[in-house]
Amino acid sequence: QVQLVESGGGLVQPGGSLRLSCVASGSSFNRYHMHWYRQALGRQREFVTIITNSGATNYADSVKGRFTISRDNARKTVYLQMNSLQPEDTAVYTCKATNLGVDYWGQGTQVVVSS
Repeated sequence: QVQLVESGGGLVQPGGSLRLSCVASGSSFNRYHMHWYRQALGRQREFVTIITNSGATNYADSVKGRFTISRDNARKTVYLQMNSLQPEDTAVYTCKATNLGVDYWGQGTQVVVSS
């Protein structure tokens, strides 16, 4: 069983930045593919980005060039650096770990972009 705990959300003005963190339990973090998803109020959850266990990354078109995912295997942590935030980025951001075809989800952290 893998437990994931996100942090770093909050209120930020348009054009601002936030860095989200997701800390994982367990001893096999370096094997996990790590993802970030988000869900805005009244909308379906959507993929944001992934970083594989080998460090390859991919991004949704809506965040490409603004968001950066990274990982620190020693700290069992994945990060999401979000720059140039816009109101449409407002959502609950949740991380997901995938290992051997099994998905583990965190509880999420709220991000609100508003002036």
